[in-house]
Amino acid sequence: MTSSAAPDRLVFVGDSITDAGRDRADEASLGDGYVSLVAADLPDVVVLNLGIGGNRAVDLEERWERDVAATAPDVLTVYVGVNDTWRRFDSDDATSAEEFEATYRRLLARVPGSPRLVLVEPFLLPVRDEQHGWLEDLDGKRDVVARLAAETGAALVPLHSLLTHAAQDAGAAALAPDGVHPTPPASRMIADAWLAAYADDTQTIVDNDPRNDVRLHG
Repeated sequence: MTSSAAPDRLVFVGDSITDAGRDRADEASLGDGYVSLVAADLPDVVVLNLGIGGNRAVDLEERWERDVAATAPDVLTVYVGVNDTWRRFDSDDATSAEEFEATYRRLLARVPGSPRLVLVEPFLLPVRDEQHGWLEDLDGKRDVVARLAAETGAALVPLHSLLTHAAQDAGAAALAPDGVHPTPPASRMIADAWLAAYADDTQTIVDNDPRNDVRLHG
């Protein structure tokens, strides 16, 4: 919680894994994925789900000012990247790691206010032979997210390594039947990993005051 009497405002922006079937016409709707689990475990905070299925980094950028800038988050979670890989293979619409990084940096440079920042690593659990060939592309996006978390002092949620390890016992399809969208047990793992990052109060605060160095353009 912040020192203010008001409850922390937790804003989540991302793709279908964040969206999780929420009613986009209802601001209070959280879907049935990891965001709803986080909200249930943190009853004294305000949670806002801004996930939209299918979004890539460029889609977040297109709606950033409209959807994110006005939310005044105390904690902002950004979870994007798997669709930047997926569209290369199902639509021949590739996003290079360099393009992904440039867009992600622009997003972080426009974070509203000075919230704590949580960056979630995209994951893929191959369930079809051809999906193993996606991993090299995803690795570039994962590297970008980890690098930007380190640069900004944001908390990093290392989902790919966490879920890959869990899949060794449970099986990939038990956690994500299509390799991407989590089952309820996997959503619980994502929520727990996020909660661990949230509980870590050693991370720095993102400060986009132009008078200060926020290390986003190095």
